[in-house]
Amino acid sequence: MRTIPHWIGGAPHVPDGCATAPVWNPATGDTCAAVPLGATAEVDAAVQAAAGAYAAWRHTSLSRRTEILFRFRDLVASHADGIAEIIVREHGKVLADARGEVRRGLDVVEFACGIPQLLKGEFSENVSTGIDTWSVRQPLGIVAGITPFNFPAMVPMWMFPIAIACGNAFVLKPSEKDPSASILLAELWQRAGLPDGVFNVVHGRKEAVNAILAHPAIAAVSFVGSTPVARAVWEAATRSGKRVQALGGAKNHMIVMPDAAMDEAADAAISAAYGSAGERCMAISVVVAVAGAADDVVPRIAQRLERITVGDGFDETSQMGPLITREHRDRVAGYIERGMNEGARVVADGRALHVRGREAGFFLGPCLLDHVTPDMSVYRDEIFGPVLSVVRAPSYEAARDLVNGNPWANGVAIFTSDGATARRFQNEIEVGMVGINVPIPVPMAYYSFGGWRGSLFGDAHVYGEEGIRFCTRAKVITSHWSATTPERAALNFPTAR
Repeated sequence: MRTIPHWIGGAPHVPDGCATAPVWNPATGDTCAAVPLGATAEVDAAVQAAAGAYAAWRHTSLSRRTEILFRFRDLVASHADGIAEIIVREHGKVLADARGEVRRGLDVVEFACGIPQLLKGEFSENVSTGIDTWSVRQPLGIVAGITPFNFPAMVPMWMFPIAIACGNAFVLKPSEKDPSASILLAELWQRAGLPDGVFNVVHGRKEAVNAILAHPAIAAVSFVGSTPVARAVWEAATRSGKRVQALGGAKNHMIVMPDAAMDEAADAAISAAYGSAGERCMAISVVVAVAGAADDVVPRIAQRLERITVGDGFDETSQMGPLITREHRDRVAGYIERGMNEGARVVADGRALHVRGREAGFFLGPCLLDHVTPDMSVYRDEIFGPVLSVVRAPSYEAARDLVNGNPWANGVAIFTSDGATARRFQNEIEVGMVGINVPIPVPMAYYSFGGWRGSLFGDAHVYGEEGIRFCTRAKVITSHWSATTPERAALNFPTAR
């Protein structure tokens, strides 16, 4: 059985006699590897390696850092297929989707390659007579990332390229469910010339997370996961005096107005709800059909569901793969029965799906529930699977208020052909990322990703300019050079003169 190691101080590391967890191939149901479950000792070792490397890395010139980032970018691009294959094997998503994940991670690496421009400060000459003031941004020290299973390459690449480009050292705690991609990325960093210890990987579960949150040498923590855990991470890390960005769960709505292009809206709902088997924090899980829009869009969605091919992610004909674990598949499937008992109409039931040759895989077909109401569990809970609910709203105002009243506020979309409605929506909706005739409004790397309310704890979003500010702290310098010595000291508060 292959063991996936930690990566500490520039080398793979597997402690003797350590506890391990299985890594599954979700398409076959087989165990494909074992991963060591790191604890306090492994986190301490990674932090020690990071601290040793940081002292020199923070003083490494911007041109040298940029050179390494460009090399890393080229190596990731040339190994994109290999990274994608690892993702398919351990996560289950289809190969095309895994390739797209790597591409979106590369976008952030490319953004970080512009670090000399991004770290430029400000300068003001003669703020007072003979006195100049300027600002600089300096690294924090050691930044940690705790990332989820659903994007084992992309989400870590939302975090560590910017942190490292800014001069920090980094400790990554990836999901133990699909950890191999992080080790390949560590190897590529080393090949790019990153000094040993600047990037480290520690696998594990709660004990490793708690050790990261409590460690006094870690200055900042980035997290992506469920809302309850995000809240706990934020509370624990801030108690330890750390800077925190903790991205939580979502219940993303897609409002369909009666004047929408219904075929376009149906296609968008399919791709946004069932891509990656719905295991995306930006997946659309609720269609809010306004007035008579439901009678137009629901049959179109149902018709398209019949054409979705579900199977092994390595099969080029597959459009949707399995869920991450058997337990998660069963949990998601349970919502179909629950929704039906609560009064929803099951339009499509994916529980009977049979994938020939992959009977032991963790598959669930696309599920569609109509006439869902806000009091039902299928609406209230983050299901994180291929389940799309349709809520019928009598008006635009009712749809808007439904979204604004939801405890999550990650992403939202509206489909309409009316520019005035779209403009009103983008102004009135209280959600962090908004799409207009775009179902999954994930910003490009030069903006920032993050939601509102229960979808984000902390003040900073990830990547983009907010990522730069999160990974650095500002220092303002006021300087005066004088050829003469004052006759006596001035005790008054300094003012411009």
